[in-house]
Amino acid sequence: MFDASTLHFLFRLAKGLAKQFGPNCEVVVHDLISNDPDSSIVAIENGHVTGRKVGDGPSHVVLEALSSDPSKLEDHICYLTRTRDGKILKSSTFYIRDDNGDTIGIFGINYDITLLLAMENNLKQFTSTEQETQEPEAISRNVSDLLDELIEQSVKVVGKPVALMNKEDKVKAIQFLNNTGAFLITKSGDKVCKFFGISKYTLYSYIDEAKEVK
Repeated sequence: MFDASTLHFLFRLAKGLAKQFGPNCEVVVHDLISNDPDSSIVAIENGHVTGRKVGDGPSHVVLEALSSDPSKLEDHICYLTRTRDGKILKSSTFYIRDDNGDTIGIFGINYDITLLLAMENNLKQFTSTEQETQEPEAISRNVSDLLDELIEQSVKVVGKPVALMNKEDKVKAIQFLNNTGAFLITKSGDKVCKFFGISKYTLYSYIDEAKEVK
């Protein structure tokens, strides 16, 4: 957990930004010190935007922070995310570090731009004949949803359904899941094994193989 003064400042900052930008702006603080990806949110304002509350978690960036080299993590500013119910958000992620440079938390801002995008798309019908699209990242309400989404992404990385995957394909999918921190989620191994039709022993073997080819 953050020290009291840091946590108090983050609470004030989150509340102030949420008031500044209104009810469509969610501000969330994740605690990474406890290493509990199942419950990383320690502060959140306008949680109705994503349907989350204090005690919930994690997001994709939380797992990334827990599983990555802290020195390689960089703030991610102004990117698109998507909620489970289809809202499109403009998001920014800031990594909170201690005096040693270790990542101890995440400060996130998620602004619901769904209606603004609808207005923009209507205007583009009059001003353009081409429309660029960007696939937004998903924001999950709970770890079960997040794991489902990561598994779905691993299938997209391989480029073929599980029924058509050979061993190399599954190793590639497992490598993706391992790199994204999916196995930090409680009982994720059981779900992954069932989805790919492999045993726990095979899963660990694939993880080892994935590390060798990384």
